[in-house]
Amino acid sequence: MAFFHKFDPTVLREYDIRGIVRRTLHTADAFAIGRVFGSIVARAGGTRVAVGYDGRLTSPELEQALVDGLRASGMEALRIGCGPTPMLYYTAIKLETDGAIMVTGSHNPPEYNGFKMMLGQKPFFGKQILEIGTLAAAGDVVAEVTGSEQAVAIADDYIARLLSDWDGGDRMLKVVWDNGNGAAGDALQKLVASLPGEHVVLNGTIDGHFPAHHPDPTVPANLVELIAAVRTRHADIGIAFDGDADRIGLVDDQGEILFGDQIMVVLARDVLKTLPGATIIADVKASQVLFDEIAKAGGKPLMWKTGHSLIKSKMAETDCPLAGEMSGHIFFADRWYGFDDALYAAVRVLGIVARMDGKLSAVREALPHVVNTPELRFDCDDNRKFAIIADVAARLAAEGANVSSTDGVRVQTNDGWWLLRASNTQAALVARCEAASAAGLEQLKSALTSQLAASGLVEPDFSGMHSGH
Repeated sequence: MAFFHKFDPTVLREYDIRGIVRRTLHTADAFAIGRVFGSIVARAGGTRVAVGYDGRLTSPELEQALVDGLRASGMEALRIGCGPTPMLYYTAIKLETDGAIMVTGSHNPPEYNGFKMMLGQKPFFGKQILEIGTLAAAGDVVAEVTGSEQAVAIADDYIARLLSDWDGGDRMLKVVWDNGNGAAGDALQKLVASLPGEHVVLNGTIDGHFPAHHPDPTVPANLVELIAAVRTRHADIGIAFDGDADRIGLVDDQGEILFGDQIMVVLARDVLKTLPGATIIADVKASQVLFDEIAKAGGKPLMWKTGHSLIKSKMAETDCPLAGEMSGHIFFADRWYGFDDALYAAVRVLGIVARMDGKLSAVREALPHVVNTPELRFDCDDNRKFAIIADVAARLAAEGANVSSTDGVRVQTNDGWWLLRASNTQAALVARCEAASAAGLEQLKSALTSQLAASGLVEPDFSGMHSGH
């Protein structure tokens, strides 16, 4: 039977495929992704694709359709089952597969789902994802054949590899974890069983209904339960994951949140002790404090575009041992494989805390004081968001503003900086402001609001309580 398929144009994103199941994303799309991606792998001489899925209610059916599509293109599908996205990445590297696809909605609301991909050992994104749509619409695939599949039990090997990089000795930390009912649940239970210290896991059961709270650790409201548990139990640290465990959130011993750039300060200082002069990458949403602290610690700070695939590619290009985003994606190439893995980042953070003379809260309190907004995310139609950024950039250029266009617009003023960029994963715009004083922050917020108003948008919720990655 001849194959061709058309995707809803909103699902083909910059670094993954994502949509609302049974509205913009369907099982037929999953089959088509397998059919086309399998053809791309086959034409490159490959035969094996690893496949995993997260705990969302729609993930099993999408995974099955994906496997059917891969097999129709002659692939051997290596099915690792339900688990965190980084476990799939690990599988692809460990088993040297020719590709890998994870069925995951990541941090998005429950009605969403999607696909993250690797071709060989590299992320598959950008124009490659658009090519999936082009090839599907043209029916440009290899002749249909019958491939194969096998179940692969990788979890124990993955956990053992995580534990092999534990460097905190035998200090007995008290740790509270919040799995948020996400896909890390089973792997997390195995990990904590072998780490020293006292560990309490909240919401450890994988449940696509997300009954406790939505698993996005960049939203302060989602950390309320973790903060309370850390304070009640007098824990040393609290750790939270997103739905597929490629993003991490941290709470210190006082129950205060460490945001992505603050987590990166802790990690960068540690990495630079053994790799002085190394390049450390952070995305455009990160505080200027992070870039300054990297330099103070003897590193070379590099500001880059937001997006896990974009960061991973830049890391490989610059031989960077560590990178991170405000969203909590942390990428280690130092002793690890260069992909974002919240479980691995947690092991490294715990090792640092275990070796500290003092408390994690003391590190946070000693950082230079700035006043900033959280990451702000507000709705904007997919068909309009990039045009708005272009309009804002044009107005700023006409004004002669000091602008970095690395990703959206990051505007430097005498008061500090503000950022506006289009999300590549949601129908949303992302903003952030940072200043040395409260008065300066108000000036920056006013400048941002004025630009939004000029494009017909209302002022965002600057509290950030209900917006995340």
